[in-house]
Amino acid sequence: MMQGPDLTGRAIILDRDGVINQDSDRYIRSRTEWTPIPGSIEAIARLSRAGLRIAVATNQSGLARGYFSWSDLNGMHQRMRDLVSAQGGRIEMIAFCPHGPADGCRCRKPGTALLEEIGDRLSVDLSGIPFVGDSISDLEAARATGAYPILVRTGKGERTLAKLRALEDSRSLSDLPVYRDLASAADALMHNEG
Repeated sequence: MMQGPDLTGRAIILDRDGVINQDSDRYIRSRTEWTPIPGSIEAIARLSRAGLRIAVATNQSGLARGYFSWSDLNGMHQRMRDLVSAQGGRIEMIAFCPHGPADGCRCRKPGTALLEEIGDRLSVDLSGIPFVGDSISDLEAARATGAYPILVRTGKGERTLAKLRALEDSRSLSDLPVYRDLASAADALMHNEG
C-alpha cells in the first residue's frame, strides 16, 4: 500500500494542461487560448499561501510540432503566474519538455527528468511529494520518482480512469486518490485527506 502524501517537504507538483487550464486535443497554442479550469488558480494560491512551494511539470510537444513558439509558451506561463500572483500565491518553478513523442528524451513524462529537475532545483526529496495529474503518464512519472500520484477528473482524467479500469490495474486504482478537480484535491491535501 502506498504511503500518503508527504507535505513535510512543503512542495507540490502540478501537471498543467487538464489540471490547471482547459486542455484541447488540438493543443493550447497561445496566451488567449490558455483558460484556467474554474477554481484552479484559487487552489494554487491557497496552497502557496499555506506555505507550499508550487512547481509545474508539463509536456509541451506543441513546440516540437511547430504549433506554437517559445514566445507563445512563455506568454501562457506568464499569464498563469500573473493570475496566481493576483490571488496572493506564487508558482516557484515551471519545468517543461519541449520534445515530441519520438524524440527519445528523458524529460517527456512518463520520463522522470522533469520531476528530478524540480527536486534538484527546489532541494526537496520527491518521496511522497504530491503530484497532481490527469494522465497515465503523470501517474507513471510520479510513481517512478517516489512522488505521491493524485488524479483529477478534469482534462484527460475521465479517460485515464476508464483506461485504468479497462486494464483492471487494481494496484493503480486501489490506492490512487481521485478528485473532481484541482480545487477539491487542494482542499483534501490541506485537510490531510490526501
